[in-house]
Amino acid sequence: MNLLSTPTKIIYRPLGPADEPFLWEMLYQAIYIAPGAPAPPREIVQQPALARYVQGWGKAGDMGFLAVNENTSKPAGAAWLRLLAGENCGYGYIDDATPELSIAILPEYRGGGIGTHLLDLLLAAALDHFTAVSLSVSQDNPAIHLYQRCGFQVVSTQGDSLIMQKV
Repeated sequence: MNLLSTPTKIIYRPLGPADEPFLWEMLYQAIYIAPGAPAPPREIVQQPALARYVQGWGKAGDMGFLAVNENTSKPAGAAWLRLLAGENCGYGYIDDATPELSIAILPEYRGGGIGTHLLDLLLAAALDHFTAVSLSVSQDNPAIHLYQRCGFQVVSTQGDSLIMQKV
């Protein structure tokens, strides 16, 4: 069921430390699962390589936006970035000065432009503080088209993933 087929107003606000529990769900939703492939167990987000994107949310430099269904006051999606440097670098690492972006929309809200709006908000805010933003995306993930529309370009390939950057 797509909730956007009924009149739904989405409001957007900055993420805060209290949003960390929802970010864990968004981190799980951000994992690309190829059509027909089994979903990984939810505990996968607790692995250090993934947990670093959310754990302790609200540190200096953390930045993001939340999409909220105004009718229900429940979150629909989020886009966030975090500077993951040195030995704590993530999948989309370019350098210690470039934060990595994560984004996910709950399945029932996908396809309605929420992701584009979240990216626009986050990138406008981020590029006031950073010279670039990076991300990692599976080569098979259709979200690549969204990232390209928002100005991201492929800078390298790592296994079956692309590292993309917006300057």
